[in-house]
Amino acid sequence: MTEPAVAGAVLGADGLLRCAWGDSTDDYRIYHDTEWGRPVHGDDALFERVCLEAFQSGLSWLTILRRREGFRAAFAGFRIAEVAEFGETDRERLLADAGIIRNRAKIDAAIANARVARELEGGLDALIWGFAPEPGRPAPRALSEVPAVTPESTALAKALKKAGFRFVGPTTAYALMQACGLVDDHLADCHVRTGMQGQGQVQSRGRA
Repeated sequence: MTEPAVAGAVLGADGLLRCAWGDSTDDYRIYHDTEWGRPVHGDDALFERVCLEAFQSGLSWLTILRRREGFRAAFAGFRIAEVAEFGETDRERLLADAGIIRNRAKIDAAIANARVARELEGGLDALIWGFAPEPGRPAPRALSEVPAVTPESTALAKALKKAGFRFVGPTTAYALMQACGLVDDHLADCHVRTGMQGQGQVQSRGRA
C-alpha cells in the first residue's frame, strides 16, 4: 500500500485512530478495518491477492479495490484450476471487459500464474507463508517507518519468479505480505492493530 507519508495514525470521524490511508475514503476504510494485515490462507485466496497486486502495479490500489468484484467475476472467482484453463477466447473476453484493468501483459500473467500455481509442489499457500518473517518487529509509529521492500520480500519475489510467476517483484511481494498478514504494518496507535492483539484472526477462501 503506497500512500503519502504522514506523522502517524489519524483520528477518524467515528472516533477511531487509523493508518492515514485507511481513513481517506469509504472503500479504504472498510478494506483497512476488515482485511488489510489480517492473515489470509488458501491457494485460491492467495492467488487472488497475487493477481490483484500485479494488476495494481503502476496504479492506485483504490482503482483495483473498486473493481474487485469485476475481477472476481471475470477470473472465475480466482479459482486456480479454472483460470489455468483460460484460452484465447478468454483473453479476448478479458481485454473487452470494462470491469477490470484491460492490460494484455497483466491478463496474460494472471493466466500464466494460474498454470504455475496449479502445478506448484506443496501449493501456493506453503510457498508464500514460508517467507513470513519472525514475529516481534516493533510496530511502526509513522508511515515513514514502514518499508517498501524487505529481505523477506526480496526472497519471496525471487522464489515466485523461480517457480515461473510473473509481475512479482520485491515491492509487489512486500505489498502482498502486508495485505495477507505475513507482516503487520498497521501503525502502533491504529485501532485495528490494538484490537487484533492476541486474536490471530484468519481469512480463508478457496483450496488450501
